[in-house]
Amino acid sequence: MEPTAIGTRLASAAIAPLVKKLFVTEGPGAGLVDKPIRISGYVSFKGEKRALTESDVRELAAKLVKQALRAGEHPIRADEQQAVTDVLADTLQALGELTISDLDAVRLGHQAFARDLRRVSENPERHLTADGAYFYEALLDTACLHILHFFTQRSTFVAHTLVQQTRAVDELILKVDELMRRNTLPGGEVAAFEQAYLAHITKKHGKLTIYGIDLNNSPARWPLDVAYLSLEASPLSWPWQSAAWQRTLRHGTRGDDSVSHHLLSSSVATSQPADQALATDRRILLRGEAGSGKTTLIQWLAVSTARQDLPDRMEYLYDRIPFVLPLRTLTRHGERLPAPKDFLAATGCPLAGTQPAGWEHRVLVAGRGLILIDGIDEIPDRERERTRRWLQDLIETYDGDNRWLVTSRPSAVDQHWLADDGFTGLTLSAMGPAGIATFIERWHDAAGIGADDAAELERLEAQLLTAVRTEPDLGRLAINPLMCGLICALHRDRRGYLPHGRKDLYEAALSMLLSRRDRERDMTGPDLADDPQLDVLQRLAYWLIKNGRTEMDRSRAMDIIGRALPAVPEVAELGDAATVFEYFLQRSGLLREPARNTVDFIHRTFQDFLGARAALEEGDFGLLVAHAADDQWANCLALLGARPPQEALAGS
Repeated sequence: MEPTAIGTRLASAAIAPLVKKLFVTEGPGAGLVDKPIRISGYVSFKGEKRALTESDVRELAAKLVKQALRAGEHPIRADEQQAVTDVLADTLQALGELTISDLDAVRLGHQAFARDLRRVSENPERHLTADGAYFYEALLDTACLHILHFFTQRSTFVAHTLVQQTRAVDELILKVDELMRRNTLPGGEVAAFEQAYLAHITKKHGKLTIYGIDLNNSPARWPLDVAYLSLEASPLSWPWQSAAWQRTLRHGTRGDDSVSHHLLSSSVATSQPADQALATDRRILLRGEAGSGKTTLIQWLAVSTARQDLPDRMEYLYDRIPFVLPLRTLTRHGERLPAPKDFLAATGCPLAGTQPAGWEHRVLVAGRGLILIDGIDEIPDRERERTRRWLQDLIETYDGDNRWLVTSRPSAVDQHWLADDGFTGLTLSAMGPAGIATFIERWHDAAGIGADDAAELERLEAQLLTAVRTEPDLGRLAINPLMCGLICALHRDRRGYLPHGRKDLYEAALSMLLSRRDRERDMTGPDLADDPQLDVLQRLAYWLIKNGRTEMDRSRAMDIIGRALPAVPEVAELGDAATVFEYFLQRSGLLREPARNTVDFIHRTFQDFLGARAALEEGDFGLLVAHAADDQWANCLALLGARPPQEALAGS
């Protein structure tokens, strides 16, 4: 069947998540290969596993109608939209009255299946006008196509028994999506652009770097929905920031110590899943230490919104448009912060040139925006007040039901920094024992894919799980995803032996990323020692810190490298500055190119650590004293020996 035969051209990304909610995702039929399943047995609004009420089905029908109208389908009168919604809801409810199986339905085909549904629901379209009935029947046909697709995806029995029909359903859905992309209906240009933009967001932010897993011929990035670990947020500061917790750490304690248990419990009692915070508070200032998962959370929210396949707890993201705004990128050259019409261009979105005029304004006026502003701490202190005014102007212009999330390290701003603008201050909680264990298990699962030493990985996983439970120093280091990932990687690299303390851990991680990465990948070419490489990398990090940046232009990086080469002959043997830059970018494991002609460190923590080393080696004690109150410099100094900045200076 040709895609033009489908009356309602709705993108699969818009309709499939809605159709999926009509059925239970687990239970009879899931993955079975021995028998068909009666459709009425696993609808989600009947039986013991009921998840939807009648009003939920009507709300779902309303969403389908809204999506179809937005796509530019045959319009209906405004006063008939509710009647069409009610008729569609009644028809969908009839799924629970069908006596046929999923196999029978797929064998029928989507149009005959739609006729059966209308018959069981007693042809409710007879109460509609001719335009209303046409719209309803076309939308139901499309919904039924995706229902059949769901059946073929859910039950391997159906897919294996009706191979030809299953293939035809898949191909028809793909053809409809392609037809929409190439030949947008009049009035559907905005919907087509939104689908393309959401697909771009999913692809751009849909993967995570898991440190240490890019060794041993494994991919450097992993699917977000596989790697993501649910994070908790609390209105309180982390418990170890309190005096009582610090006393506990100084005296040492096991994981079952009553004092530490009480302190952790007092924090957890008021915590909530971080991805649910915006459900109740429209504006959140989320603070978290380096590596605690702030940027990962922003990726998760953006991708979840773009996919629209949302769990119930994240339903508040339905039909929203995410804008991911990393401040380090927006302010790199000191430019004026962008107005909404320039959000896409400022973040390097390739679709910016096809953006419909006034689209972003309509999205924000309608309260559909999800504005994710990452990294207040990654811009110079002198620019933060300007950023706050920019944010205030945006909020005053586009208040409504838009959701706003701003992230920062705690050292940059306090939790009340945006309180006057209606922001609730939350802090990302540390991973507790269960979270640490889950992270370690997932890390080793990912590392084991395609690995030759699967048995050894299982042994190391069990050993590390025991160690973080019984060794208090190690357990305190593994409290956030970055540190826990580094511990997993180093533990594997050293066959079960780990350095002691945060400073030693970072130095070992740098050595692993600089040296072992190439050995594991069987890379040929120059084999540089760690120290010459660190000498050059420290200069890049120190320039970023002195200028209050976390990104620099490629040309700036090559200039710094060029000036460093005479002092580092081992690196100079590689060639000119451009050659050395490419070497570090491709081989060091520490630098990356987040956008064209832009370079940064793979994580801010490595920049701070290397910059601090450079400052001390240069003997820039006067400069350190002058910037002691600057949060970025404070972070650098605190990383050296994990001491407060004042102690580090006194010890110098």
